[in-house]
Amino acid sequence: MRAFTVSDHGVAPAVVDVPEPSPGPGQVKIRIKACGLNFADLLMAKGTYQDTPALPFTLGMEIAGVVEAQGDGVTAPAIGARVAVFEGAGGLAEAGVFDAARCVVIPDEMPFDHAAGFIVAYGTSHLALTDRAHLKAGERLLVLGAAGGVGLTAVELGAAMGAEVIAVARGAEKLAVAKAAGAAHVLDSDTADIRAEVKALGGADVVYDAVGGDGFKAAMRATNPGGRLLVIGFASGDIPQIPANHLLVKNIDAIGFYWGGYLRWAPDRLAKSLGQLMDMYRDGQLKPHIGAVRPLDEAGEAMDLLRQRKVSGKVVVTI
Repeated sequence: MRAFTVSDHGVAPAVVDVPEPSPGPGQVKIRIKACGLNFADLLMAKGTYQDTPALPFTLGMEIAGVVEAQGDGVTAPAIGARVAVFEGAGGLAEAGVFDAARCVVIPDEMPFDHAAGFIVAYGTSHLALTDRAHLKAGERLLVLGAAGGVGLTAVELGAAMGAEVIAVARGAEKLAVAKAAGAAHVLDSDTADIRAEVKALGGADVVYDAVGGDGFKAAMRATNPGGRLLVIGFASGDIPQIPANHLLVKNIDAIGFYWGGYLRWAPDRLAKSLGQLMDMYRDGQLKPHIGAVRPLDEAGEAMDLLRQRKVSGKVVVTI
């Protein structure tokens, strides 16, 4: 079968022929239909992600497809079930084997490209805003990188939770996407004085930051007393250093959030969150924004789109 594989961290990933796998105990084999790309895939290709697999490995953490075979001890999901699954790798291939316990049956009305871009992006924002930041209706939520794969879901979910959302993104096109997702206010990261303009709107009660860098510093200074800073990631490549005296004087919290960590230490909370999100999708409350779709042969181009932040929403590779 074909798979988009990293052979060495100094060599560009490529589509190569690899043996088709068989499921082991507790696993299912999935005929993969689509795979959502994430910033972590870029880091894995370079060998700088905290959970990078041993070489060689196939990229792709967020997978959607059809269960084709069950390993020993597996009774669910059933053969033929349409599922999504989050794994450390293996999604950019024609087939893969994954832990059955990590599979989520997807609604019949959810297309595979939506499913492949759903779990990580919506799961990250939902758990971060509910379980960590405890966002309340009427609070002001500032989202940095608001047109990105996770940022856009934070805008959408924040608005659905009754927050007044301030979205920061680059350029009129991306700001329009954030506005359509529910942002009450939009700021262009290229031209806005984030600190001044957010403070003029009343300040931020919760900051959702997947970008880092100077934007984080400005957002921290625009956070209201008692506010919460969600550290989601560092797409800018600049990891900000947080002066503890600012947290002390302003009575604000800096909250780290790593969605994948819940798989190890709180899988029940993660499963509950995904169940709630699937219900919201069925009810028409969530409308995933797929910014670009590419076939497996163009997975390298799809990675470049993600790296260069050329599209809003998710980048999905179809198999």
